[in-house]
Amino acid sequence: MALRLQSPADAPARSQIRDRSLLLLLLRFLSPYKWHFAIVFVLLLCVTGLSLLPPLLIKFAVDGPIQQAYSNQLTNEQALRELLPYGLGYFGVIMVTFILRLSFTYVLQWAGQSALVDLRQTLFQHILKQDMRFFNNTPVGQIVSRLSNDIEALTELLSTSIVMVLTNSVTLIGIIGVMLALNWRLALLSLVIMPIVLAITVVIRKRIRDAANTYHKLVAELLAYINEQFNGMLIVQLFGRQRVSREEFAELNERYRHTHLQIRDLYTYYAAALQLLTSIGLGILLYGGGNGVLAGWATLGVLISFIQYIQRIWDPILNLAEQISQIQTALGAGERIARMLEVKPEIIESPDPKTIIEFRGRIDIEHVTFSYDAGTPVLRDVDIHIPAGQSVAVVGPTGAGKTSLVGLLSRFYDVQQGRILIDGVNIRDLRVKDLRRYVTVVPQTPYCFDGTIADNLRLFDPTITREKMIEAAEMACAAPFIERLPDSYDYMLLPGGANLSHGQRQLLALARALLHNPDGILVLDEATSNIDTETEALIQLGLQRVLKNRTSVVIAHRLSTIREVDRILVLQRGRVVEDGNHEQLLALGGVYARLHRQQYLHGGESGQESIAAR
Repeated sequence: MALRLQSPADAPARSQIRDRSLLLLLLRFLSPYKWHFAIVFVLLLCVTGLSLLPPLLIKFAVDGPIQQAYSNQLTNEQALRELLPYGLGYFGVIMVTFILRLSFTYVLQWAGQSALVDLRQTLFQHILKQDMRFFNNTPVGQIVSRLSNDIEALTELLSTSIVMVLTNSVTLIGIIGVMLALNWRLALLSLVIMPIVLAITVVIRKRIRDAANTYHKLVAELLAYINEQFNGMLIVQLFGRQRVSREEFAELNERYRHTHLQIRDLYTYYAAALQLLTSIGLGILLYGGGNGVLAGWATLGVLISFIQYIQRIWDPILNLAEQISQIQTALGAGERIARMLEVKPEIIESPDPKTIIEFRGRIDIEHVTFSYDAGTPVLRDVDIHIPAGQSVAVVGPTGAGKTSLVGLLSRFYDVQQGRILIDGVNIRDLRVKDLRRYVTVVPQTPYCFDGTIADNLRLFDPTITREKMIEAAEMACAAPFIERLPDSYDYMLLPGGANLSHGQRQLLALARALLHNPDGILVLDEATSNIDTETEALIQLGLQRVLKNRTSVVIAHRLSTIREVDRILVLQRGRVVEDGNHEQLLALGGVYARLHRQQYLHGGESGQESIAAR
């Protein structure tokens, strides 16, 4: 059970995606809502402009009525009357700013959430287009993490972080502009430590980004490990692996904790440094500004307004500091999403697809060579020709390439050499959607979705009538066990069909194949493996019905199930070594006869391992 999980969509060897590319990715999904963002920008300017007024009102109040009352130019009553508009104006500015800020946040969050819905949908559709090699090499936990945790990180970015970043950035620029306009000397005193802040930000940013990337990779590994352990819980308990699993999980959990604490520490040090620099900057302003008031190049009102502005300057900076961890986490999430969106399926649709004018079901496999890993061929120069309507069984020892042949026929993978034709048309020239209509595979381990038996037979297609569904179930010999269940076809299945036996799921898979592809080529991948004798008899009867006059390829685990097929192919080390019917191959005394002898000398059961699925 490996702790380090890697996938094509998460390879560390690849170069980092630049922030500019991530921003372009976000802009691609934000562009349909450009008018909403235009409204946001106008509201942002209004909020920024209004937020600059309160310190100015204080400056005018201090340098005006208050200063005049202090110098006896106005009586206290006159000064209070003149101060009233400033007080009402201050209150009015605060209220209008609150309303505009609320509107700004609402519109931005609505547009951002809508864009993320589009992004999540695009990512899900992109994953659906991937071939089986992608799903074989990518842990489920990583895919789930991309669609959940990483999208959620971007959600936080658009719903919270970007609001604060935009507001505080524009406010910061506006405050600096007003300060320079009021008194450039005090402005320079106020901004003297700004270069130090920028330097610290640049240094800490990369460290937080790297730590955030590591953190989310660990989240994906943790999800993948949990998924693996729970799916394999039977093996864990059967072989007493609980202690090993507990120790492996503890190691992952500790790495997760360490990385989380590292991010927290970096953020804490950064925020503490900014707090310290804020105090230093305010001290410099008070000392230098006080000298300026005494020297006459600054007024008391200007100094008080600058104290207000310097606090407003550091508030945006501190808020940005609080958001830097979230922003870096979101950018890391965006990088992983961008990587997954860059993964291209190896099964590429033909730019000029063909169709089969009159489908008959002839299969021609011409000199096919295939390997999962370079230099290790699974199939070697396989040449098979199956006439329309012929039923063919494929047998052979473990690793002979039987299941690989099925994967090529249904184009889960592409051949490296040679070609496969159906009715004279290269399957690479067919749309994958059309090919899957011509070729239906009943897998060795059929899967059941959450829902009723009817849902799993129809695959949630409302156009399929109940009559057709029952007819397919009867043809596949699945109807007897279904009708014995409570609620019959409306019986609710547990996740994965856990409340059905393996044989019952096989019968359902066979009925589902007949329902959705009643006339196409039928491929059975170990349809009778790991089932009891009674269920095998039902499947045998169902196969006799459905294989009649239909092109079919049956990968056999039990040789007793293939005696009635028209032809048997024996694969060994990726090559077809024998071809004939049951009697002919027994008389030949070769590989098939040896497999038959091994199986039946041990009562038909214990020799099965020698002819396993792969």
